[in-house]
Amino acid sequence: MIFSAGYRASGVLLHLTSLPSAYGIGDMGSAALDWIDLLAESGQSWWQMLPLGPTGFGNSPYSSASSFAGNWLLISPDVLIEEGWLNSRDVARRSFPELAVDYDSVIKFKDQLLETVWTSFKAAASHRLKPEFEKFCHEQANWLDDYALFEALRASHGGVPYLNWSRELVQRTPDAMKSARRILADQIKKISLAQFLVFRQGQRMKEHARHRGVQLIGDLPFFVSSDSSDVWANPELFLLDADHRPQFVAGVPPDYFSSDGQLWGNPVYDWEMLRKTGYEWCISRVRALMNHVDLIRLDHFRGFAAAWYVPAGTKTARAGQWIPGPGTDFFNALMNELGTLPFIAEDLGLITSDVHALRDQFQLPGTRVLQFAFDGDADSPHLPHNFNPNAVVYTGTHDNNTTRGWYADLSEPQRQFLRAYLHRPELGASDVSAALHRVAWKSVAALAIIPAQDLLNLGADARMNTPGIAEGNWRWRCSKEMLNSQAFQSLCEMTTMYNRVPVRKHGDSVS
Repeated sequence: MIFSAGYRASGVLLHLTSLPSAYGIGDMGSAALDWIDLLAESGQSWWQMLPLGPTGFGNSPYSSASSFAGNWLLISPDVLIEEGWLNSRDVARRSFPELAVDYDSVIKFKDQLLETVWTSFKAAASHRLKPEFEKFCHEQANWLDDYALFEALRASHGGVPYLNWSRELVQRTPDAMKSARRILADQIKKISLAQFLVFRQGQRMKEHARHRGVQLIGDLPFFVSSDSSDVWANPELFLLDADHRPQFVAGVPPDYFSSDGQLWGNPVYDWEMLRKTGYEWCISRVRALMNHVDLIRLDHFRGFAAAWYVPAGTKTARAGQWIPGPGTDFFNALMNELGTLPFIAEDLGLITSDVHALRDQFQLPGTRVLQFAFDGDADSPHLPHNFNPNAVVYTGTHDNNTTRGWYADLSEPQRQFLRAYLHRPELGASDVSAALHRVAWKSVAALAIIPAQDLLNLGADARMNTPGIAEGNWRWRCSKEMLNSQAFQSLCEMTTMYNRVPVRKHGDSVS
C-alpha cells in the first residue's frame, strides 16, 4: 500500500502545456517552477500531469511517438537563453494566443529553436556540456538510438506513418538500418540533443519540486501509438501481421463517453511474448517514467485484467471482445524488479470483479470521480459514503467536462439528487465546483485532486479533452492572472481544515 495508514494529502491536476508562458505553450521553465511554488504555498503535496512524451495524432499526449522520450515542445526557451544555447534575438517578436495552444505555430517555432541550438552546439567544438551529452546518449542508448533514427526517418519521409516507408525500413533490415544511420547521422544527433535538453530541464523541475515538498504524479498510457518507435523497434511485442500492420486494435465498448464505444486504434500487446521476456520492455517503461515523477497513474488499469480487442479495419468498437491481460503475473514481476508498486489504478469505465480483485490484491489505490457519482444509484462507488481510504478522489479528470460545464448538462433529476446529497437545495452552476471540491477534500480518500479548471471555477470552454472527438483537444491554457486567483487562498484554507497537509520530512515518499 503506497498510502500509509492515516495519510491525507491533496493536489492539483494541470498539464504542463496549460501553464502560462510567452511562447505559446507551457514549459519546464520559470512558469513550472512558479507553479510548484504556488502549490507549496497553498498547502498542496502533489502536482498531477498528463503524459510527457512527444505527442502524436491530434496532439494527444496519449498518442506518443515513444514511451521513453520527452516532448521537445515542453523545453523552456528562457532556460536555453540562460544556459547560453540561444540569445534573446532568437525568440524576439513572437506572438501566440494566451489561452490556447496553437500547435502548428508552436511546433514551427520550437523546431526553429532546435535548429539554432544544434548549429550552436556543433560550432562549439569544446562545448562544456558535450561530455555530459555523450554520457546521456550512452546511458539512454537502449531506446534513444531507435527513437532518434525513427524521428529522423519520419522527417525524411515528410511525416507519413512508418508503415508507408520502404519494406526494408519497415522490416528494419540490417543494410537499410546501416544506410539510414549513415545518411541521417546529423539529424539523429540533433534529435538526441533535444532529448538531452528535455531530460536536463525535467530533472531541474523535479529537483525544485522536491525542494518545495511537492511530489509529481505522472501518467503512463496503457497502450502505445501505432506510429511509434516503440512498435517499429519492437514488433515482436505486439499482435501484428507479416507486414507489421495490427491484427487487432484497442478500444472500449459503449460507455459513458460514447454509445459506439471508443475505437482508439492502438496495436495490442502479445502478452505471451512479453511474459517470456519477463516483461522487460514494460518494466523499462515504468523505470523511465519514475526517473521523472514520484507516483504513476496507470491509465486504463482494467487492461491489465482484460482489454477490448477490435479486429483491425472495423468501423466502430462494438465488434470487439475482452481478451485477458497479464494480471497477477505482471505485477509480481514489477514488484520483484522495483521492490514497490508506486501506482494509482485508473479503474474507470466498464469495471468487472476481476479488475477490482487485481487492484485489491496489490493494494493499489483506486480512482473515484465525483462527476460519475450522481446518477441516482446509492451504491455508486463514486459516492463519498462508499469510499475507502485507499483511493484517490477527483472532482473530474482530463476526459471530463469541467464541473461547471458538467452541471449545465445534467438532467433535472440528476441535479435534484446532487442537491439533496449535498444538502444544498439552492446549488447552482456558479458554486457547484466549490461544492464538489469541498466534498472531495472532506472525504476519507487518502488523496484528493482537483483539476485546475475546477479550482478556478471555469466553464465548458476550458475543457481539456472530449473523448471520441479527434480534433480541437489538449489546447486549454491558463493565464498568469488566473494563477493570482483568490481560489488558491481558499484551497490552502480548505486543505488545512480537512487535514490534508501530511506531516513528513523533506524528501519523504508517500509510504
